[in-house]
Amino acid sequence: MKTSPADMIRIGSARVARLAGLTAAAVLVGAIALQFVGRASAEDARVIPPPSVDEKAGSSSTETAVLAGGCFWGVQGVFQHVNGVISATSGYTGGSKDAAHYEIVGSGETGHAESVRIVFDPHKISYGHLLQIYFSVAHDPTELNYQGPDTGTQYRSAIFPTSQSQADIARAYIDQLNHAKVFDAAIVTKIEPARQFYAAEAYHQDFLTTHPTYPYIVINDLPKIKNLQHLFPGDYRADPVLGTASASAK
Repeated sequence: MKTSPADMIRIGSARVARLAGLTAAAVLVGAIALQFVGRASAEDARVIPPPSVDEKAGSSSTETAVLAGGCFWGVQGVFQHVNGVISATSGYTGGSKDAAHYEIVGSGETGHAESVRIVFDPHKISYGHLLQIYFSVAHDPTELNYQGPDTGTQYRSAIFPTSQSQADIARAYIDQLNHAKVFDAAIVTKIEPARQFYAAEAYHQDFLTTHPTYPYIVINDLPKIKNLQHLFPGDYRADPVLGTASASAK
């Protein structure tokens, strides 16, 4: 999927710097940065224990999780490389349908968070294990209303449970990690039930895979994929699950 000039304009000023990788010079900078980031990524990976409370696979062949942890490009990219994940779609959760558009969400005033809807096979991977990857690799759960270079409530760390069981597991896991002082600061991840997910615009889908030389992706997101492979080799799949743009119906 290519990003058209019209789509680039719609992305807006909040992320212009991320999309500046259209020149040959920017691509070269991205390639150089990748070499250094790749060397350091294994050292930067966070090892955390698995959840002590998790759900058992029932009769359902699929389950849905919705997670937010900063820019959805990287979060989507991580889970697209996880075995047992059927699809991962970037979108907006926490606000109204009418305001679920990139230009509006970027104001930070709509209540949305950039999020990812993950459909997975609970017989191959559990919800709790998805949370372990989420806390360990996909983002830093101690950063309040920002992730890396991105600031605002739309980049908050949040879990949007789709069942009471998911809410209970998420709450227990956060308590477990905080009690064990796994991180240097307290986890600020919010658990926000009963929130509707709205798929993001097509040009945001599969962005990490289709724009691997963008400097933002190289510096902030590709290391997450390397960390996933390093920390969770049994869960890592080299070929990501793509095609989420076709699932963009709201």
